[in-house]
Amino acid sequence: MPRTRQELEQLERQTLAPYAQFSAATRGRKHREPPADWRTEYQRDRDRVIHSRAFRRLEYKTQVFLNGTGDHLRTRLTHTMEVAAIARGIARPLKLNEDLAEAIALAHDLGHPPFGHRGERALNELMKAHGGFEHNRQSLRVVEELEQKYPKFPGLNLTWETREGLMKHFTSYDHPGQRAEFDAKSGSLEAQVANVADEIAYYSHDLDDGLDSGLLSEQKLNREVRIWHHAARAVSREYGDLPDECRRYFIIRCLIDTQVKDVVQSTEDGILAAGISSVADVRARAAALVQYSPKRRALNLELRDYLYDHVYSSPLVHEPNVRAVRMLEQLFHYYLDHHLEVGEQARKRARKTGWHRAICDYLAGMTDRYAILEHQRLLGLRL
Repeated sequence: MPRTRQELEQLERQTLAPYAQFSAATRGRKHREPPADWRTEYQRDRDRVIHSRAFRRLEYKTQVFLNGTGDHLRTRLTHTMEVAAIARGIARPLKLNEDLAEAIALAHDLGHPPFGHRGERALNELMKAHGGFEHNRQSLRVVEELEQKYPKFPGLNLTWETREGLMKHFTSYDHPGQRAEFDAKSGSLEAQVANVADEIAYYSHDLDDGLDSGLLSEQKLNREVRIWHHAARAVSREYGDLPDECRRYFIIRCLIDTQVKDVVQSTEDGILAAGISSVADVRARAAALVQYSPKRRALNLELRDYLYDHVYSSPLVHEPNVRAVRMLEQLFHYYLDHHLEVGEQARKRARKTGWHRAICDYLAGMTDRYAILEHQRLLGLRL
């Protein structure tokens, strides 16, 4: 006999910590639906995200390097998959709900516009007089309104807990603000896990992409970045001399592994020290419980500053994205003057949201390459 949803929920009650978010205790969905036979509510959320058009478009959206720059460089999709894997790897030993952490991780970048964080800043500036733009809030718009897959409701109709995780997503890049529906001081531990997994993924893999692009060198990293030096030394002690590609892979692997272990131990210590015994205890705390140790946080800040100086601010990254953002701005103004060039769904939404928000939604949903092709088609200019 197939394992039923009720059996899966019972398995959660038997194996998860009391402060984990149980599927059977979800606050539900905006639009009532009968539960699935063989999936929990959070497994259903995960599947809905993966099968969405917005998720597929992440393959052609910039992570750091402009999409198409190199076949092995991360895109927004590969980054998202790596975040989901790390989130499960943190949630599992902490006895949290892996499915919820994964669902939040898979959805956390659905609202990202083309051309990375520079594209996000450009749209925010263009929308300054019309409510601004922030990609976590846009991710909520995607799953609540913009995806059109179901006959009885807009969006994906995800659970309250997954949507809360999107609204509570916060890293050094992300500042989503507040929304009355999600007014708890903190999100669930699973939402906090997705936050930290995002940071581990982009710092570790931006190192890898920086090396692949030639912007970084192992020799300089070994001298100038302590977190790299420690990992490289550990790999050398265990494996000796390795071929270049293998050595670099194992150093990145070691970095991720040590960060995950640090977060798990630090979080477990924090939960015990705070006397946390329920999800309500978690949400009542203003300070996050899922976090690095102070020593590891200091090392990560050093790494972040190094990446800003040597990767994110590099002309190889900066100049193509600046040109691409200029293209986004020109498209925005063109669409304001030529409404018929906007997609049909966006034109319909404009009746409700106004043209500025409808055009912003339309642009935010574009992939890098589609935005470039549209710019060439409409304005006859090349990047």
